[in-house]
Amino acid sequence: MSARFTIVRHGNTFAPGEPARRVGLRTDIPLVESGREQALALARAFAGRSFDRILASPLLRTRETAELIASALASPPPIETADWLAEIDHGPDENQPEAAVLARIGADALAAWEREAIVPPGWEVDVPARLAAWRRLYDGASGAILLVTSNGAARFALTADAALRAQAEALPTLKLRTGAWGEIAATDAGLRLEAWDRRP
Repeated sequence: MSARFTIVRHGNTFAPGEPARRVGLRTDIPLVESGREQALALARAFAGRSFDRILASPLLRTRETAELIASALASPPPIETADWLAEIDHGPDENQPEAAVLARIGADALAAWEREAIVPPGWEVDVPARLAAWRRLYDGASGAILLVTSNGAARFALTADAALRAQAEALPTLKLRTGAWGEIAATDAGLRLEAWDRRP
């Protein structure tokens, strides 16, 4: 059985010049204009492709991104809501400016999150459930699947499988930037990381 997983992070949720905040599960905000432009760029990049399934987090920013991508496909499948793709809960750092988050948890904790998916103190992340959801997907999927999610959730795609985790060690970070995508191929030989954090 073979499958291909294209993992997309939603577009921008902050306008140029607006201070970035640590937006998570409890902050459901839409895309801003530049975020819609990023989603449309992804739509153009994927326009010649065919997806058997589209899964998206229930959050507005991911749904909007998925809908804009789907609008460019010749025969898009219906968008399925997948709660396990929702962004994580940042606990006391939810919707706080990045400077405040850094001051509270420290640079080392933030770096460990970005490089190794080690959850900072106070954040609410059911890591075993996240990993199990990705493993179920990898074990049972076939065909081409588009997944639209958030940065905090996407990293578990790389840490749910030992082979992928080993391949991800070459990456500077597990992070996906807004409007970026990664691709994982599932073959008889196992899972292969083919791209990460690419923008059109």
